[in-house]
Amino acid sequence: MSGKAPGGYEIPQEMREFAEKSVEQARKAFDGFVGAAQRTVSAMETSAGTVQANAQEVGRKAISFAETNVAASFEHAQRLVQARDMAEVMEIQQQFLKDQLKTMEEQARELGQAAKRSRPDSSEPV
Repeated sequence: MSGKAPGGYEIPQEMREFAEKSVEQARKAFDGFVGAAQRTVSAMETSAGTVQANAQEVGRKAISFAETNVAASFEHAQRLVQARDMAEVMEIQQQFLKDQLKTMEEQARELGQAAKRSRPDSSEPV
């Protein structure tokens, strides 16, 4: 990149490459963590009763939601690194926050329903 973009916003190519590599390394590390967490939940499933199975469902959902949210954050970071100017940065940030709020509302609802099913006294349908 040569010169500055309108508004004086510029990320040197070396910084972009460093940021992209850092995001990719963090993504790989998180994937390893999620894999280990999923194996742990699967190992717990072998001795599950009804309540325990429902509690494990809550655990699986929580892991899945964390994975989804972290993946969205990595994608967001990648888009920010590639932004051409501050206006694009603000647009990317605004859309990310809007999308994350919607996602978190849906996840909270699903997690609440799963948690309700995991209670021993929960006999009514959700």
